[in-house]
Amino acid sequence: MLTVASDIEVLARFGRALADPIRCRLLLALREAPAHPADLAERLGISRTRLSNHLACLRDCGLVVAVPVGRRSRYELADERLGHALDDLRTAVVAVAADRSCEDAAEKGCC
Repeated sequence: MLTVASDIEVLARFGRALADPIRCRLLLALREAPAHPADLAERLGISRTRLSNHLACLRDCGLVVAVPVGRRSRYELADERLGHALDDLRTAVVAVAADRSCEDAAEKGCC
């Protein structure tokens, strides 16, 4: 059980970041390799303005950092362990989804 406020706040920030599909796609893209915003916008098929808003959220959550490269900035995960955490979460969710324990899960949309 988490009782330390800072632990709860960290998990809440991570959850807030993962709550949006575009931010999830951004995190997965940055898990593969650091990238410049223009490249990320093109890769995700979104406007640079929209991308900028999502990158700002991820920066505020402490999950990505902007690294100056000349006159441009390159984005990357703030810590390499975040890539491992994303992999662990993806595989855990897939494992749970594959092991539905409720007989009525398909009909009721539960479990």
